[in-house]
Amino acid sequence: MTPRADDRARYDRATAPLDAPLAVVDLEAFDANAADLVRRAGGKPVRVASKSVRCRALLERVIARDGFAGVMSFTLAESLWLARAGFGDVLLAYPSADRAGFAELAGDAKLAGAVTVMVDDPAQLDLIDGARAGGAEEVRVCLELDTSLSLLGGRVRIGARRSPLRTPAAVAEVARSVARRPGFRLVGLMAYEGHVAGVGDAVPGRPVRSVAVRLMQAAARRELAVRRAAVVAAVREVAPDLEFVNGGGTGSVQFTAAEDGVTEIAAGSGLYQPRLFDHYRSFSGRPAALFALPVVRRPGLGAVTVLGGGYPASGVAGPDRSPVPYLPEGLRLDPDEGAGEVQTPLLGSAADDLLIGDKVWFRHAKAGELCERFDALHLVEGDRVTATVPTYRGEGLTFL
Repeated sequence: MTPRADDRARYDRATAPLDAPLAVVDLEAFDANAADLVRRAGGKPVRVASKSVRCRALLERVIARDGFAGVMSFTLAESLWLARAGFGDVLLAYPSADRAGFAELAGDAKLAGAVTVMVDDPAQLDLIDGARAGGAEEVRVCLELDTSLSLLGGRVRIGARRSPLRTPAAVAEVARSVARRPGFRLVGLMAYEGHVAGVGDAVPGRPVRSVAVRLMQAAARRELAVRRAAVVAAVREVAPDLEFVNGGGTGSVQFTAAEDGVTEIAAGSGLYQPRLFDHYRSFSGRPAALFALPVVRRPGLGAVTVLGGGYPASGVAGPDRSPVPYLPEGLRLDPDEGAGEVQTPLLGSAADDLLIGDKVWFRHAKAGELCERFDALHLVEGDRVTATVPTYRGEGLTFL
């Protein structure tokens, strides 16, 4: 048997008593991926990105490992929930307009001590102050630096449109705004280089694009390393006791960790290893999170139909955002239908060996978004399900 065929046999045996649709996490692969993130971080702690996991039990599992410290959350409501659940270091990665959440944060010493909010504009401080509702707790603040690569005098931009703060002077000015303002304390700086961390540089069948990505990323790393160092120095002049400088992502761990000014690395997708992270020269993970759909029709030779499957990932719509059949090998989506809302036709010679009720195993394009489709994750060790744990959805929580 091939390694993938062996995995299919294990997953089928482990979930034999369970009806699909269902989702699993292979704990051996999950733990191996976690160990590889720590190895690539070179001794700097890894802050786990919760949006890429979306399961409290698995967040607790990874935080308990050596080399991991803290959570990077995606909404204020999630941050407060995690802090109430016992996570003592939660960095909110995005600015928020959740006035009720800020009132709760400013009125509770435990929450205010555990959660750090993201700011890149003094107007966000105004919003927080206006939402305090009498709460006097000091709010911990992190500033975000824009990491995009600017070329041709700014006419070409490569990277996500996130923070408006790009230069040391701009970041330092907002840092001074925080320092002057009662009720706030500047504790951190974050810079997420998504155009390096989230773009594969070795895409099969696309050698020219892959070379272009590598050249772009090399230039982006050089430019950002210099600029980030200058920003860190400027911010530390305002806040000498700055607690952390966060950077990176799954695809850039080792490069970001090499910068002296960075004190911690953010990563999360590498734990599940979704298919968007398959094509990097610098690392290779093991697929850990999969979902199974049942065969419900056999419409003809070389074709089966499974129930459900229309689980696209966020981002620019395209084939790379679609889930793909993974096990058994030899199946593909029908290009005329793709992954459907209530059924998905699959083509290929492997279809003729599938019976009604058999499971087809899929991989999602991105990581934690899969958990918005399932209430539970079945944790597989070897060929057994050893635990079933709720996702955020399974705990009745929908943060976005």
